[in-house]
Amino acid sequence: MKKHLTAIIFALSIVIAAAILGNAFINRNKKSGTVDVTGLGQKDFTSDLVVWEGNFSRENTEIQVAYTDLEKDRKAVTDYLVSKGIPKDQIIFKAVNTNPMYRQNYSSAGNYMGQTFLGYELSQILQIESREVEKVEQISREITELLLQGVKFYSQAPRYYYTGLESLKIEMISRATEDARLRAEKIAENSGSRLGKLLSANMGIFQITGQNSNEDYSWGGTFNTSSKEKTASITMRLSYSVK
Repeated sequence: MKKHLTAIIFALSIVIAAAILGNAFINRNKKSGTVDVTGLGQKDFTSDLVVWEGNFSRENTEIQVAYTDLEKDRKAVTDYLVSKGIPKDQIIFKAVNTNPMYRQNYSSAGNYMGQTFLGYELSQILQIESREVEKVEQISREITELLLQGVKFYSQAPRYYYTGLESLKIEMISRATEDARLRAEKIAENSGSRLGKLLSANMGIFQITGQNSNEDYSWGGTFNTSSKEKTASITMRLSYSVK
């Protein structure tokens, strides 16, 4: 009896081992099906915050006189901006920059002969940050009217931003993910398969470019500030199993 039991156990062991080896051989030839897709999320939007800077300057051989003249110009600039509807507390004046001026002297033979002191140039930068984008845009173009008052004012190009950037990023990620999923479903359908579970998801770099511009995307992300009308975009790379 004991011999028969041993023989039966031995036979079963052989059958089980054969089944395991056979199944392993079959699975070895099966390919684990995956599909990798990249989806794009994109949206046009209008900037709702503008930052504008300009500067004005005065020159004189006496630093006290130059500073007094600069103070007069600062009052003229403030009065002008307030008359255009800019609240006084939005007009930020930065520290006065003092720059001594010299003329380099050379002989007729081209030899350096030292320098002559010409006086001082004092300059100051102002900055305005506002939600009233159109108003500040117009002022930045018209402020050269101060030249008629003798103010040497130089206007820089406004910079444009968007205060809802974090919400916009979330929306773009959602759009890119949905776009990638639809692409994966179409690929699986066309190959006669069914889409399985999501295996991995990798987010690309958030890009903001000016609308209708020829700006290139960069690996570190493009962040346009020169255009009021912008386009936000991001990519999502998803990997799915297929059945």
